[in-house]
Amino acid sequence: MRIASRAQRIEPFYVMEVAKAAGVLAREVAHTERPMIFLNIGEPDFTAPPLVQEAAARAVRAGATQYTQATGLEALRERISAWYAQRFGLSVPARRIVVTAGASAALQLACLALIEAGDEILMPDPSYPCNRHFVSAAEGTAVLVPTTAAERYQLSADKVESAWTEKTRGVLLASPSNPTGTSIAPDELRRIHEVVRHRGGITLIDEIYLGLSHDDAFGQSALALDDQIISINSFSKYFNMTGWRLGWLVVPEALVPVLERLAQNLFICPSTVSQYAALACFEPESIAEYERRRAEFKARRDWFIPQLQAAGLEVPVMPDGAFYAWADCSALAERLGIAGTDTSWDFAFELMKRAHVAITPGRDFGTAETRRFVRFSTASSMAHLQEAAARLKALAG
Repeated sequence: MRIASRAQRIEPFYVMEVAKAAGVLAREVAHTERPMIFLNIGEPDFTAPPLVQEAAARAVRAGATQYTQATGLEALRERISAWYAQRFGLSVPARRIVVTAGASAALQLACLALIEAGDEILMPDPSYPCNRHFVSAAEGTAVLVPTTAAERYQLSADKVESAWTEKTRGVLLASPSNPTGTSIAPDELRRIHEVVRHRGGITLIDEIYLGLSHDDAFGQSALALDDQIISINSFSKYFNMTGWRLGWLVVPEALVPVLERLAQNLFICPSTVSQYAALACFEPESIAEYERRRAEFKARRDWFIPQLQAAGLEVPVMPDGAFYAWADCSALAERLGIAGTDTSWDFAFELMKRAHVAITPGRDFGTAETRRFVRFSTASSMAHLQEAAARLKALAG
């Protein structure tokens, strides 16, 4: 059977490859004194709050399970619009919002609508691997631009300008970012967008962790800059609805019918039950619960990252959002006698074996020093983080 070249260009999602190995070992040690602790997957340990679950059940009982518009329920688009006004003080009309089958579908639709074969999209290195694969699936090329801790692992306007060629179509950013949990300073984001706009390009920004920002200096939507910016968002992270597969796009109004046509053909519509459930996300009781959980994620960050540092795992930049720690494992790996061509990969598997703690090696996220770095997820409970920290310190001696 001949496999299409576009499929062959897509690398494995190594996060999931490591998760499979961790799952096998977890079954072996499940009944020991040290069961596996999973700090590898970026999924909140919280589930949808009560009002959201009840809304889903009501929709099923009422038979509200048939197709909706491809762009989503009008009531949900209005609720999202109101959330931007309440949370960020932004006027984002519902007519510019397209509800999608998760942020993944949002990124796919945006890439298919805007990228031609041969177009290049600039992205920071490190960055979330699936984002570059959406570009590749649209016959474009993701150009990874190395970043540093001094730049908060984000692109700068100078780097965008330097990397721009006649093939460049635009930039795909993420703020806060996976794997680093760092955001782009608003002034720098403004300068980046000015470079892109001056060259007739597109600015796409993944804001799926925006609701989990912990620093007011960074916790603002890029939509405040220009109505030509394309923002991707999701109900998975802040709203704790990972498996419900629901997200949205905010786009220039002229792009909505294009995305609608693509969505009609590719997805028909987002999950109807998930949409009716998501209406309850914006009730005051639900928002209060989400804010309580956001504070809990911050408390976990504040406690856990000093523990990593104490164990010899340097975190060069304190994350200002999301629930990740991007840690340099090279010094600890050397102390433990772990050596190889891909230090972080070997370190992750040794940590899994020796301490029964699953983490994510840097291989997924690019090539800019990623062989030295691993990603810890702090989306697990404080009890799990405390036990993991104790095991790391014991391993480090």
